[in-house]
Amino acid sequence: MYTNKEIWNVTYPIFLGLLAQNVINVTDTAFLGHVGEVALGAAAMGGLLYICVYTVAFGFSVGSQILIARRNGEGNFRAVGPIMWQGSAFSLGMAVALLILMYGFAEPLIRMLITSDAIFTATYEFFVWRIWGFLFAFVNVMFRGLYIGITRTKVLTMNAIVMALVNVFLDYVLVFGELGFPEMGVRGAALASVIAEASSLVFYLVYTYWKVDLKKYGLNHFGRFNPEMVLRILRISCFTMVQYFLAMAIWFVFFMALERLGQRQLAIANIVRSVYVVLLIPVQALSTTANTLVSNLIGSGGVLKVVGLLHRIARMSFLIMIVCVILCLLFPQAILSVYTSEAALVMESVPALNVVCGAMLIAAVANVYFNGISGTGNTQAALVLEIGVQVFYALYVVVVGMILRAPVHICFTTEVIYYMLMLGFSLLYLKKARWQNKKI
Repeated sequence: MYTNKEIWNVTYPIFLGLLAQNVINVTDTAFLGHVGEVALGAAAMGGLLYICVYTVAFGFSVGSQILIARRNGEGNFRAVGPIMWQGSAFSLGMAVALLILMYGFAEPLIRMLITSDAIFTATYEFFVWRIWGFLFAFVNVMFRGLYIGITRTKVLTMNAIVMALVNVFLDYVLVFGELGFPEMGVRGAALASVIAEASSLVFYLVYTYWKVDLKKYGLNHFGRFNPEMVLRILRISCFTMVQYFLAMAIWFVFFMALERLGQRQLAIANIVRSVYVVLLIPVQALSTTANTLVSNLIGSGGVLKVVGLLHRIARMSFLIMIVCVILCLLFPQAILSVYTSEAALVMESVPALNVVCGAMLIAAVANVYFNGISGTGNTQAALVLEIGVQVFYALYVVVVGMILRAPVHICFTTEVIYYMLMLGFSLLYLKKARWQNKKI
């Protein structure tokens, strides 16, 4: 069984890495929030559409991470390299294909999803610049999977700091046209994110070459493209790919409903969502730790200790989230004012923030157990669980947001229901299902 210290040693670099990485989301929202409501709405819709596609690669990397962690737990270190390089080649191929596809169909797709002409134009401008990030981000997530899988997570912090610093600087100079740079508005925010992702990839390549024992992990040669290896990864990751895509697609449906309520409601939702993403960082870090430690633990023969490990991680996650929620409830205006200087918009966003705080207390526990299921290697079960929860989520969004046209804070109650269902189904699976002998 892993001790609290060992869990934290794996978690805190992931946490710091996610914190720095999410500076991209926070700074894009913060800078564009001072440009205007249309720019803020465009960043929300364009950013979510980008992430919907990006999560396909992220899901693939999670499947690769599970395999890498299992081989690492078994002590079969040289098997790590082929998983990493074959996965990276496949992921880069996906990036090129999806870039071409999205570039060709972006305009009719966005037009179909957005009713406001102003938001449509700004979203299209943002998105056609932002999608160039696929070429870098799709490989970055494979490096992330590698380092989490072998539990060398400190590099994630260093990488994300580099990416965050590049993005903050470029957001400042490109959105507003400072220091002699052109004033590009929403296009500047998109371009800044793409360059930040490129700098991240350069950092990973240099660090891996100089700091990692390439021979030990089988990273010292690429070899020929091996379809059999890719298929082995896909047998695990195809379910996580669909799972993560559906999770973000549901978010996009949520924002489509709010876009139809008006620019004001969409701006409120984007501000609160940005705070929501920040609150999720410690939860995501501990959930990722749960995923990789479960896989390592099973690989080393500790299957009977898995549930106890998840209980311990879930308790840590819940206690951290209590502190975060208290801070949000005590200082809501100070937090929300980061994204806009308009006092009325800040005040109108507070009720939705309060609902999100309630949802996060459940999410802190639910995400840990849910990611533990994926860590066992049974990603198909995780996908089935996710689909079941999301069907109800989608119906709720359609009724509350599109039919009843309820206020934003009422729409955000979907998150409370989502995480309650996820927690209940995850605990039921871990107690009743036969997952202990899953081979990958």
